[in-house]
Order: sequence, then structure tokens, then C-alpha cells
Amino acid sequence: MSFWTENTTEPKRNFRWRVTMGNLASLGTGANINSSAVWWAKTVDTPSYTVTDITHPFYDNEYKFPGRVQWQDVSMTLVDPISPNAAQLTNQIILNAGYSIKGAAEFASAGTSKPTSITKAAANAAVGAVVIDIFSGAGDVVESWTMFNPFITSVKFSTLDYSNDDMRTIDLTWKYDWAGCDHPDGGNGDKNQFPRPNGAPSTSTGRN
Repeated sequence: MSFWTENTTEPKRNFRWRVTMGNLASLGTGANINSSAVWWAKTVDTPSYTVTDITHPFYDNEYKFPGRVQWQDVSMTLVDPISPNAAQLTNQIILNAGYSIKGAAEFASAGTSKPTSITKAAANAAVGAVVIDIFSGAGDVVESWTMFNPFITSVKFSTLDYSNDDMRTIDLTWKYDWAGCDHPDGGNGDKNQFPRPNGAPSTSTGRN
């Protein structure tokens, strides 16, 4: 009960956070892109997971066993400012991932253009490391999530409506292989949970 009566402890708050994309600055040279912080992000899910299970029936009973860990999609909502142009930046991420509109030139036997398509490596490199930091009231990072090998699977621009004066938004859905969770205080377990395995290729954070 001391948690609620002591003024030296505090809960984590949903509004104290920041999301960064390591390669954000490389997407364009427009105004207001001088760091990897996505300051126009409105909401973002924290990476979450479920554990599958299998059931083995035996006689008149059932016995359950844990299966695989499945990491869930992360939803992110961006406000679409004019500068930086979030719609343009989002489209550029898909283009940098390898997507292109093909024509005759891409399939000509002596053509100089190639019929590129999206690859996992290019999709990861288009955004770099995607990191969600959670802060204390003093501005210190108390929890940090890094999505490993992230890529965008859905982009939805908000509906235009003459009767609606809300800010325009962009809804993104992210998939990733897994997420690491870092804590500055290791008193309740490992400080670096779900880290990248030794020898696995790393993604530069590029944060500043």
C-alpha cells in the first residue's frame, strides 16, 4: 500500500513517450526533419505478444502446453502536417522499400531500368530502427522498446469531410520479427530483455 501514499514513487503515464525512426532524416531534406524523432506521431501501440498453446486430450481430461511467442502488429497514428509533409514521407518509405510502377522500360532486354520490388532488407532500411521511449516526469527514459526488422504493412489516410475540422491523420500498421525491451533499472529482472542474438545483423539506430 505504500505506493499510493509515498510521493517518491510514480506510475508510468501514457502521454510521456517518443517514437523515433533511425533513418527518418534520410527520407528528405525538408523543413523540421533535423532528428529521428517523429514529433507528429499522435498515438502508438507498445509492442505486445501472445503465447500460443496446444491441447493434448487424454482419456477424460485435457492437458495444455505452451507453444510459440507471437508478436502482435503495432498500430501508429500520425498527424499529417504540411511541413514536414507526413504523407510524402510515408509514401517515400514505401518507395525506398523497393516498390515501383513498372512499364516497358523495366522489362526491356537492353533496358537500363530494373523491375524492382519490395524486399525485407530494403523495407527495414527505409525506416531504420523504430524505437518507442517512455519517460518519467523528470524526463528520464524508464522503458524503451525497439522493433527488430520492422516494416509497414498498411497505410490509411483519414477521410476528408467538409463537416469535420479535425486534423488530418495517417494510420500505419507495423509488422516486425520481435521487439527488445530495455530498462535502466534491472531490479525487477534483466535490464535488456529480448535482445538481438549475437552474430545477427544489426540495424543502425541513427537517433539524435
